[in-house]
Amino acid sequence: MSKTDYTPLLESFQFKTGFTLKNRVVMAPMTNFSSLPDGSVSDEEVAYYIRRSKGAGMVITACVYVSAGGKGFPGEFGADKDEMLPSLRKLAAAIKGEGAKAILQIFHGGRQCPPELLPDGQAVSASNVPAELPSGGNGPIPRALSEAEILSIISDFGEATLRAITAGFDGVEIHGANGYLLQQFFSPHSNTREDRWGGSLEKRLTFPLAVVDEVKRVVKEHAKTPFLLGYRFSPEEPETPGITMAETFALIDALSGRGLDYLHVSLMDFWSLPRRGTEDSRPRMEQIVDRVAGKLPVIGVGSLYSADDALKALQTGIALVALGRPLLIDPDWVQKVAEGRQTEIQTALDLSAQSTLVIPNPLWGALTHTPGWLPIKA
Repeated sequence: MSKTDYTPLLESFQFKTGFTLKNRVVMAPMTNFSSLPDGSVSDEEVAYYIRRSKGAGMVITACVYVSAGGKGFPGEFGADKDEMLPSLRKLAAAIKGEGAKAILQIFHGGRQCPPELLPDGQAVSASNVPAELPSGGNGPIPRALSEAEILSIISDFGEATLRAITAGFDGVEIHGANGYLLQQFFSPHSNTREDRWGGSLEKRLTFPLAVVDEVKRVVKEHAKTPFLLGYRFSPEEPETPGITMAETFALIDALSGRGLDYLHVSLMDFWSLPRRGTEDSRPRMEQIVDRVAGKLPVIGVGSLYSADDALKALQTGIALVALGRPLLIDPDWVQKVAEGRQTEIQTALDLSAQSTLVIPNPLWGALTHTPGWLPIKA
């Protein structure tokens, strides 16, 4: 039996901006609930990132809120004001110190924000349409944003980008996935506006593209060295009406012409199949790669626990493989592949290994008390 060659995962990758990653593995952005109450990064979080930044070529942080009204999680860290700069500097330096590029994911939670985390206790969105909950029923009713508030949030994305540049990050990723504010504007489910920010497909793209343009403007104006700009999106939505694959393709076309450095597809399962909006029955990821047609690199993610899983994913034509849960379970994933020890990669969480895995208590509690989030070692 011939030996599998894993070197494609370890090859360097160069972005058009002249930026080179040491390998094709990216640490996916994952919420860790472990920041301090004022929104600054805790020492436990820094240690958690250091433990996972030795192997991956690029680390995308947990999302940071760009506006106080966009905080989506307890223990989420912030980039909404200059007071956060020391905290952001500490995190960027920690990740880069281990040899990985550090990307700050910037976000506004919109209607997904828990009211108790918000200054005025009121979540906002494109329209006053509540989220449909997976368990049934609806979330809290958000307040529709005014024109002035929309412009202010666009500006907040730019300000957070400037803080990322100032703090020494290598780039930012705009979080347009997982049902948060940018996706809420793009979705016909959550955006029922009839002004320039909603209605037709083209108008529903206005807000996400305005955020991209503002972030791009700030990067052009303030970044003195190559600085990456990525965009993460979720293909399709389960709701009706909701984003279809056809609308996802329209989003990809619009983003492909915007001078981004990469697109990052958010999926729980890399090989998941489309629901609607395409006649093609192949996995969504393959169709997305075809649609992008080499215009910019695509990062793929979704339950790729073993080296074989990641290698097979890379063969679809994606440029980079993002690992989220696999790096929680085994922070030495990349090193094991590099040393020919891929059979030693752990693919289920060892409940006795919290200290060696360097996982902060709030995240550990969430991982061990949320059935189905991670495979658990028997």
